[in-house]
Parts: sequence; structure tokens; C-alpha cells
Amino acid sequence: MNRSDLFDALAEHHPQLTADDAQAAARTILEAMTEALARGQRIELRGFGSFAVVARNARLARNPRTGQAVAVPPRRTLHFKAGKALREAVDAAARSGTPR
Repeated sequence: MNRSDLFDALAEHHPQLTADDAQAAARTILEAMTEALARGQRIELRGFGSFAVVARNARLARNPRTGQAVAVPPRRTLHFKAGKALREAVDAAARSGTPR
């Protein structure tokens, strides 16, 4: 599912919304999530999962082609942990043979 599929699904599930309203609502939610994560905040959506910013330390890695050591600078990255309801729904779909 991509962004436009999300907009379409939202408009389909809520017929009282126009396509533009559904798109604006979804964009507002995504922008708010992006801004919160950029500030280092944690986002928890009960039943779906949680997003958190994790600090990665600087480290020494290896170039797999040459074997040469490469310094990797510290950075912040995003971590997602699926909620219990999401894990169970995915597991149930896998057991029932529902295609991806």
C-alpha cells in the first residue's frame, strides 16, 4: 500500500468525506507524526504499534568489497515495534493463507 492507496481506502471507508478531505486528513496525521519524531518524541498507537527515535553510536564498519575499515558517524534512526493486535492480525492472516 502506498500513500495514494491509503487516501483511497480512507475515502472508501468514510463516504461522508470527499477524496480531498480524506487526503488532507491523512496528510495531517502523517505530518504530525513526522514532526513529533523529528523532535525525538515517541508515538504510540494502541493496537497498531509504537515508533521511537533511537540514537546509534559511531562505529567502525567494513567495506564488504574491499574489507577496508570505514568510520560510520553517529546518527538517529527510526524504530517501529508492532502492537499486539497488529501482530495477531498478521499472524491470523498468515495462518488462513491470505496472500500478502
